Amino acid sequence: MDVKNLLREHPAWLAHLESLGGVEARFPADPMTELMRLTVPHEDVAGVLATVPEPGTGHRWLLERCVHSLVSTMGGVERPPAFPYVPELGPYFFVHAFMAALPYTRDYHREHGVPEEVSRATFADLGRNMAVHRKRHGTAGLHAPFWFMLHTRGLLYQLGRLQFERARLGETTLRGAVRDGAPVGPEGLAAAVHIPDFHGPVTPAACTDSFERARVFFPKHFPEEDLRVATCHSWMLDDQLGRYLPAASNILAFQRRFRLLHRFDDSGMMEFVFGAEAKADPLPRRTSLERAIGDHLAAGGAWYGRAGWLAL
Repeated sequence: MDVKNLLREHPAWLAHLESLGGVEARFPADPMTELMRLTVPHEDVAGVLATVPEPGTGHRWLLERCVHSLVSTMGGVERPPAFPYVPELGPYFFVHAFMAALPYTRDYHREHGVPEEVSRATFADLGRNMAVHRKRHGTAGLHAPFWFMLHTRGLLYQLGRLQFERARLGETTLRGAVRDGAPVGPEGLAAAVHIPDFHGPVTPAACTDSFERARVFFPKHFPEEDLRVATCHSWMLDDQLGRYLPAASNILAFQRRFRLLHRFDDSGMMEFVFGAEAKADPLPRRTSLERAIGDHLAAGGAWYGRAGWLAL
């Protein structure tokens, strides 16, 4: 397969990779054990093992440059070009690229004293996002390949129920947070909060535990960074949910932790909640959240994402 021709629709990404050259793909000596550590779903294990790109092929050329893109930007909050969705590469290409890069990430974690249990929980998101892909599309694959770049580059960490990303705030969020009195440092750094799917309920106790972990974790392992603020961009912060959900709901308890900022259109709510059923008509009404979403849409309303911040 002529990989370069395949990537003609992604010229900026291809040019970036060509400028780097390759780097050693450090595949695990025991791939089965590694797949179990990464929580790869059992229905995907055989496919992953059977499709490792062979040396000298176009897929291997591309994989080694993907690994180099990750390794060369390890730990930096400025992002390299994102891995695009390229179905022709097969469902497991980026799974292999991340597996070949993770030994470098583990070295980075050890250099910063990150506990092994945090590393293990963080990297388990690879298998979880393979499950998310199947939930949303009904087929094998890795949901949003660009997402796991954050984990592999040493920027995102699973701390209990929630994930926290070392990030630089965008202009809109930074301006709104500063205007609202957030103690953002001069470099605009913050811990971006993410709520992964397939990881249990977002209970107040679990979230409190995660924020307490984050308050200890970042000053200990990244003391050079001034992470005094956590931000979140999520459909879970849409204050319209308060019209429909009971006051004691986990979602509203999570929302009340934050001081809300601007809203945005592309929240991902439908795909997160309904998966492949997001376009069903009528929508399922099995839970209070599904009923709230459906009732609001039926009344002519629209759902949004919302930004928010809290002090760490």
